[in-house]
Amino acid sequence: MPLSIQAGLWGLLSGSALLLGAAAAYLARIPQRVIAGVMAFGSGVLISALSFELMDEAIRRGGFPATAAGFLGGALVYTVANVIVSRRGAKHRKRSGGQQNGDAGSGLAIAVGALLDGIPESIVIGVSLIEGGSVSFVAVVAVFLSNVPEGLSSAAGMTKAGRSAAYIFGLWGGIALVSGLASWLGYVVFAGLGDAVVAATQAVAAGAILAMIADTMIPEAFEETHDYAGFITVAGFLAAFALSKMGG
Repeated sequence: MPLSIQAGLWGLLSGSALLLGAAAAYLARIPQRVIAGVMAFGSGVLISALSFELMDEAIRRGGFPATAAGFLGGALVYTVANVIVSRRGAKHRKRSGGQQNGDAGSGLAIAVGALLDGIPESIVIGVSLIEGGSVSFVAVVAVFLSNVPEGLSSAAGMTKAGRSAAYIFGLWGGIALVSGLASWLGYVVFAGLGDAVVAATQAVAAGAILAMIADTMIPEAFEETHDYAGFITVAGFLAAFALSKMGG
């Protein structure tokens, strides 16, 4: 199977976790403290993955200047885009406690915001196939594990805001498909480019992911878990770190 197709399928697999989380939130009444705890765990998983899978690899490929520029650039681009969609109704897109509202404008903003959150993670999966011809198992697992609480928390909030099942599952199903496309593009676009460009791309994704965690995931995690959020986040970090070392 061509590597580009493999990239797309791995991205689709990781994106499908959004649907899994959304289904759990829609079909079962999950306590907000549980949702927040899962979000904290997912935050730790992503922080570990971007530290040891993305930044380490980016430094090795392209050196510090390209990596630093990409890291700060990714965070800046995400922050600007996040401010725009937040002001249009998507500020609480990952919140589960009824902070979302149900008007049409905010629905579109939530969809755009969800894409904004998910595309950097998916591109990383595609880029990981460029060297060695095999996907980074840790990256796939990390994105999958972090997508479950994202879908869980957002869908719980959407349900409380009166969103229909068609809207919720249509949104996350569409984003799962876009995740596969983004992974495919991550491989196709960057496979023929130099190490410095690939390194900068990995760093851009890392910066965007870290900014996303701080802006959207950690607030939801802390909202309900409070004093336990730090410990649960550390547990998620350790889980992904262990996977990284086993994979190495």
